[in-house]
Amino acid sequence: MSINQFIDNEVKGNDVVLFMKGTPQFPQCGFSGQVVQILDYLQVPYKGINVLESGELREGIKQYSQWPTIPQLYVKGEFVGGCDIVREMFQAGELQSLMLEKGLAVQGKAIA
Repeated sequence: MSINQFIDNEVKGNDVVLFMKGTPQFPQCGFSGQVVQILDYLQVPYKGINVLESGELREGIKQYSQWPTIPQLYVKGEFVGGCDIVREMFQAGELQSLMLEKGLAVQGKAIA
């Protein structure tokens, strides 16, 4: 299986996927940590994939999304964005709305 196939399977096979540095339990960068905090606050089940485990994966996800930075959040197969976009959407209530539109239950309110 190619790295592109692996990524595609993960994105399409999970409702919410976060490609990140580290794991949800132990983020290895502040940006990944911020997205983990937001997802945990919303109590949305998600799969965290550690891009530090493989250089091929780290580069492959950037090519897959045409997005140069990590973390990267996908909801129901759709690329949402990186840390700044996710944080701004969360603060505006847009991330919660997106999750609800996609049929995912969320908890919590936006924090301005």
